[in-house]
Amino acid sequence: MTSTLDAPLDTTAARHLVCRGCGAQFPLAAQHACFECFGPLEVGYDPAALKAVTRELIAAGPKSIWRYASLLPVGQDPASRVTLNPGLTPLVPAQALAAELGITAPLWVKDDSANPTHSFKDRVVSVALTAARGLGFTRFACASTGNLANSVAAHAARAGIPSIVFIPADLESGKILTTAVYGGDVVAIDGSYDEVNRLCSELTELDEFEDTAFVNVNVRPYYAEGSKTLGFEVAEQLGWRIPEQVVIPMASGELLTKVDKAFAELVEIGLAEPPAGGWKVFGAQSAGCNPIAVALHTGTDTITPVRPTGIAKSLNIGDPAAGVYALEAVTRTGGWMDYADDDEIREAIRQLARTTGIFAETAGGVTVAVLAKLVRSGKLDPAAETVVFNTGEGLKTLDAVADLVGPTYRVRPSLRAVREAGLLG
Repeated sequence: MTSTLDAPLDTTAARHLVCRGCGAQFPLAAQHACFECFGPLEVGYDPAALKAVTRELIAAGPKSIWRYASLLPVGQDPASRVTLNPGLTPLVPAQALAAELGITAPLWVKDDSANPTHSFKDRVVSVALTAARGLGFTRFACASTGNLANSVAAHAARAGIPSIVFIPADLESGKILTTAVYGGDVVAIDGSYDEVNRLCSELTELDEFEDTAFVNVNVRPYYAEGSKTLGFEVAEQLGWRIPEQVVIPMASGELLTKVDKAFAELVEIGLAEPPAGGWKVFGAQSAGCNPIAVALHTGTDTITPVRPTGIAKSLNIGDPAAGVYALEAVTRTGGWMDYADDDEIREAIRQLARTTGIFAETAGGVTVAVLAKLVRSGKLDPAAETVVFNTGEGLKTLDAVADLVGPTYRVRPSLRAVREAGLLG
């Protein structure tokens, strides 16, 4: 196994890993924590190399996340990619939803359920596993609340590389089945996601797992960069404009921070135009797992871990690794965070489906429910263009609405029965 990425520097703008806490720099290796202060690492880039990227170069690229390869740490050579080629998912206008919520400006839903395994995790996994193969790893793994396990197992199957994923045993059956079907090892743990993640962190230190890449542990800096492609796409799909407001679901908080980072990078290198007053970032959590939002509401940057409950299991990270950075992004941009309970989540899933034709999983219900709360509270400007993010497919979380929807009529197979049911006017 190689210790650093073997891509030559003239093919990628990535130059090093940098600590988000103290700023210490390290080589592009399989490392996720700073040796100086134990803070999290992210990828650092050469500003001059990024500024050489043009809209024309991006437009000439493939219809996937890899059109942004020049802005990513890996994947510049198509032959190096471990990927299902996710990305360029629909940006759906949501006029009917806007009208119901009292939003007068354009409202859009970025629908990432259209990715190959039906969640945004295909973006982060494609980048992480491309890095993992470049670093010499020969098995792929993760700790997951469901969607990540789906994606890792599918990517590994496509690449012909063994996989082993670790999940809480009480996940939705749909997410377990849609992981196991790819043929890799699925390890169900009798514990919470945070306990699963802690175990995976311990496994990375063992000789038996030396050749195993845990996408959200030992190659996490590359994994996190994949989330930026959501921000890149939104800007490109809006004609290289940054929207005034975005509403993003939060589990670890990393997706929110990376979308904000993507907007900042695009503006800095001159690819996108910011709104006149800047953009605002809003975060959405479930009431059953809301430590980041509670910290904001109580005016502290200390995030107190919780033991998650509730139906939004894909967001159930009680000790969010990027929570403090999500707080910083929301505060800096003038946004806000809120949370929704299970009944509000269920109703929002139905409202989104009824008004847009998008069937979201519970995380999407959280985001739409919080959007409604933000409008009612006056925290979100109804006259400002807004994008909300649906990160997964409703077919994975059918139990959430199974008791609320079904046939509206049941009749015998005859015209008389149809007429008696009132279906003929």
